[in-house]
Amino acid sequence: MTYSPLVLLSGGMDSSTLLAHSLIDPLDPDRVVDALAVFVNYGQRHIRERRSAEAVASYYGIELVELDLRSFGASVRSALTAPDQIDVPHGHYTAETMIATVVPNRNATLLSAAAGIASSRGMTVVKTAVHAGDHAVYADCRPEFIETLSTALTLGCGVGVSAPFVHMSKADIAFTGAALGVPYSLTWSCYEGGQPG
Repeated sequence: MTYSPLVLLSGGMDSSTLLAHSLIDPLDPDRVVDALAVFVNYGQRHIRERRSAEAVASYYGIELVELDLRSFGASVRSALTAPDQIDVPHGHYTAETMIATVVPNRNATLLSAAAGIASSRGMTVVKTAVHAGDHAVYADCRPEFIETLSTALTLGCGVGVSAPFVHMSKADIAFTGAALGVPYSLTWSCYEGGQPG
């Protein structure tokens, strides 16, 4: 079977780097692979990042599918999905302030739904850009969570989960992306949709 990943693409730096990284066949680095990008609309505070996901997917000539999980987002309390109720913390993020940005079980929900899409298209892997900086607060970004969910989804629909950046820092990801020529000017890495200050 030809290697062909489904990549969760939020339009941010990490997932855009992951998309570029995923287009390289791990068994044949000279071959550019087919891939599918999925943008998940889970009712986040703004949809600005969707424009970035569209731009990045277009840059690489990759199909972008939008997965609508707005009803999930509307059902959980988080600063990312309840803008009228909980403020997004500003300034330097600490574990205490980042707790407000937790969307409970988000990655399990997104990855499971994406695995269904992948399975229906004959794909065997979903890739996510979770990284080492996420682990402290986001339980569903931890290596053991990714490994366990991958096992469950492989059993359930034959699709595993890959998180190649799970042990990398954000600086490592930026370095990787720079080496790959990722068009960071097209990306958006902010929980809010306003203009940079």
